[in-house]
Amino acid sequence: MLYILLGQDDFSRRQALEEIKRGMGDQTLLATNTTTLDGQQLTLEQLRTVCETVPFLAERRLVIVNGLLGRFEPKSKSRRQGKTTSTVNQQNEYKSFASHISQKPDSTTLVLIDGRIGSSNPLLRELSAKAQIKSFPRLKDAGLRQWIGQRVKQDGGSISPEAVNLLAKLVGSDLWIMASEINKLVLFTSGRRIEEEDVRRLVSHAQEANVFAMVDAILEFKAGVAEQLLERLLKGGAAPAYLLVMLSRQVQMIVRAKELRNRGESESVIQDKLGLTAEFVLRKVLEQADRYPMRQIIEVYHKLLETDLSIKTGKYSGELALNLLVADLCQRRRR
Repeated sequence: MLYILLGQDDFSRRQALEEIKRGMGDQTLLATNTTTLDGQQLTLEQLRTVCETVPFLAERRLVIVNGLLGRFEPKSKSRRQGKTTSTVNQQNEYKSFASHISQKPDSTTLVLIDGRIGSSNPLLRELSAKAQIKSFPRLKDAGLRQWIGQRVKQDGGSISPEAVNLLAKLVGSDLWIMASEINKLVLFTSGRRIEEEDVRRLVSHAQEANVFAMVDAILEFKAGVAEQLLERLLKGGAAPAYLLVMLSRQVQMIVRAKELRNRGESESVIQDKLGLTAEFVLRKVLEQADRYPMRQIIEVYHKLLETDLSIKTGKYSGELALNLLVADLCQRRRR
């Protein structure tokens, strides 16, 4: 059998792979007959050797290849110019891989796993008629809310529509994180329905909203607001090192989003390049990128780096360093 599992939803891809494994019989024997390969570095000879290896004390062996299709994704015109020889070599290479995969022994189940792959991918076109192809795009909107409801039910809980909407907004389409948060909520509510307040209280991404608000306050030099938000986050159990990382990450994303906006990239491209899954986070990053000048954002980022250094060298404790950071940044306007 040949399976191709595609899409940005790696949680669902992994579940599909586990389902394939379960259908192959004894899991202990399967473990000794499973090989995982890096498709970006894989040679044809390596693939041939692994696929043609006779299963040990079992009827079948499983070969998993990550990233092979992505290796043959068509490049943009500007990147193709001046690389004719490379393009010809790549064509010959994908045809060789397609030919060998088509002729692999029946005793080998081959699974090709990749992210978002275009319909013009030459290796995908060659193999599409011979494979079971399953696509797992990133879930959002109604599809994500439906998944949340099903997952909560699967974990033995129930959830209100309002809580579903808030959970989708705060966590977004990263189903690994979503599954973890749902598990925490089901255990926390212990048989009763999950409500909005439970999500606000328990979901770690709710802290991110306060981090964004603190970034806003710092960039607007609102000392009082920034200090209150910092105190709230620290009292809520957020470690100073974590907050500094989060602040630096948000400011980095604002800078990158601003650069991508200036290059005319669409929101979906910006979301992919920043690796964002939560719609809430994307909206806030874009809003802040539009609102603040680059000079101001970079100034804040440099101060964050100085604060990180002062903590790591032992000059200040984490909590004191953050308070000094907020005070210093917010006093700059007055100076």
